[in-house]
Amino acid sequence: MELETVPGVGARTAEQLSVLDDPERALREGDVTTIARAPNISEGRAARIARNAIRERHEDQAEFLQTDRARELYQSALSLLQERAVTDHARKHLETLYPSTTRSRIEEVRAFVTEAIDHEPGPAVIEALSDVSPIESPTELRVRERCIATADAETYARAEQQFPALSVELVDDARDLSELARGYSTVIAVDETFAGLDLGENVRVRPDAFDRVDEIVPERLLAFFATNRDRLRAAASVHEIAGLDPPCDLDTLDGCLERLNGDGTITGDDELARLQRALDDLDAAIATAERVANDQLREAIQERDVTIEGADLLSLVEQGARVDSLLERELSEEFTEAIEAAREHLCETLAVEEYDAIAERVFPDEPAFPVERRPETVSQLRSELTAARDRRAERLKSDLASELSVLRDPAETLVGRALELDVKLAISRFAREFDCTMPIIDNDGTGTNTGVHIEGGRSPLLDVPFRAVEPVDYAVEGNAILSGVNSGGKTSLIDLVGFIVILAQMGLPVPADHVRLERFDSLYYQAKSQGTLDAGAFEATLRSFGDLVAGTGTRLILVDELESITEPGASAKIIAGILGALNEQGATSVFVSHLAEEVQVAADIDVQIDGIEAIGLVDGQLEVNRSPVKGRLARSTPELIVEKLATADETEHQFYERLLARFDDPE
Repeated sequence: MELETVPGVGARTAEQLSVLDDPERALREGDVTTIARAPNISEGRAARIARNAIRERHEDQAEFLQTDRARELYQSALSLLQERAVTDHARKHLETLYPSTTRSRIEEVRAFVTEAIDHEPGPAVIEALSDVSPIESPTELRVRERCIATADAETYARAEQQFPALSVELVDDARDLSELARGYSTVIAVDETFAGLDLGENVRVRPDAFDRVDEIVPERLLAFFATNRDRLRAAASVHEIAGLDPPCDLDTLDGCLERLNGDGTITGDDELARLQRALDDLDAAIATAERVANDQLREAIQERDVTIEGADLLSLVEQGARVDSLLERELSEEFTEAIEAAREHLCETLAVEEYDAIAERVFPDEPAFPVERRPETVSQLRSELTAARDRRAERLKSDLASELSVLRDPAETLVGRALELDVKLAISRFAREFDCTMPIIDNDGTGTNTGVHIEGGRSPLLDVPFRAVEPVDYAVEGNAILSGVNSGGKTSLIDLVGFIVILAQMGLPVPADHVRLERFDSLYYQAKSQGTLDAGAFEATLRSFGDLVAGTGTRLILVDELESITEPGASAKIIAGILGALNEQGATSVFVSHLAEEVQVAADIDVQIDGIEAIGLVDGQLEVNRSPVKGRLARSTPELIVEKLATADETEHQFYERLLARFDDPE
């Protein structure tokens, strides 16, 4: 997929996306988290880019949601899904689901959903998922104890680009390499011309370095695993608990991670730890050894009476002798013992026998008081220990990187599958909690008008517990007016119709026992207006209906009490005219209206009227059959109240009967 073919991805955005390892894959799979890693791309923008990429792949550029209320229903559906996800990744990924008008996209999601709803969202898996997050790229890496060396300017430029973690040095000859080796524990010479030369222990000639980047810079691979160590372990735990087949051996992976510190350094190696301890303890060990020698000498001097003949003292003074000479003459044996004690303490403390010879030279053989270290020898010892530690660490890093190299791609897959499981479990939880089923979608260009058929539908959008929602049956083919008492559930019913259609065209299960519908090209939902509109707003509303009836394609239109926008008489004529136009186009529509009879009279076509019937009043509360009755005008609340009074009030019985008769014959 070419980046700039995706709507909304121009040259600048394509440049931002190009820094990703595989931007084409991220767009193709709608990977919001990966897209959001690109510079200056927010998560919201990443979700839009991912959706646009999916639309481009399915040639699905039509906008299904045509009104604010339709978009609100979509957001409600999306929120219910996202609330059941554990990770941010899953919540972002779910944003790539949208009501599509193309069969290929709907079927793609349905295939994913069919697999998803088979997963059991147990509490242990949910808890394990809480520790999983997407793979992260390590922060900028810099390795200072190793460098790349070359005598060629073009190779120098290539090395700088391919080995950003290392210093790259330009040399003229082997002598320059030897000089360079004094400042680095390892020098990697990449020119074939240096092969076969005696360049020293810490100079390696590797003409194949450009093909062995992870071997030359194992820290790069180790940094990846160190940065993502907790994520990998959490993902491994999810696989074990959920019974997923892992893409690699989890024990091998965990064993490798056990040898890695969080900063990418090696742990668990006794030899490396021994060298590191020696370096860490060096200054303190030398200071303590100095005290051992000086305390021993001080005690010897205090206990010893030194007698010097006058002639000898005069001779020593004339020769410019210091106390050192006196020590050598009078306390030679004691000085030797003190120095030996200091050396023994230092060697035992450092515990690096192979460097004892250097450690012993830290303290001089020449008598002196106080005893002091030789700084140049200390520097040599520190350099030797540092080089030994770095060489050991480099070998261990290379060995571990070699083992981890085959686990790099499986590691990403391991985390990716755990995160994908969270997406699936969110869908599974949604389907289980709302008793969903997969809808049957008809009309693939055959011209058949199936409309919408719902059996046992229950809305999750109501402000009551879902289990307390009364299931409803409803079907509409063509155009219908939905009548019913106030608070009888008319708006909730068309909300449910729109909600189910949106979910179905997202490829998702729907909250009903059985649903069959056609694949619509657009959803238009005109919500109830809050009060009569002024002339300008009324004109704008009529224009929107003008655009609607002028459109093409299979459409579902839901309208809630259009009569509220103007006078009832005019509203009935307007609704009748709109229904006539929609009927000519074969659209499917449901108009909620209290003017059903008036519309039926004003219409030039046969208008189907469905009614949500009130069964009666019990303790002042309306009892309603929430499933509309086809072809029946619902009785109003006033009629029910008059009926109740006609049967219950003995004193005014005839009066209420006359009122009740007017409902049967309004003329």
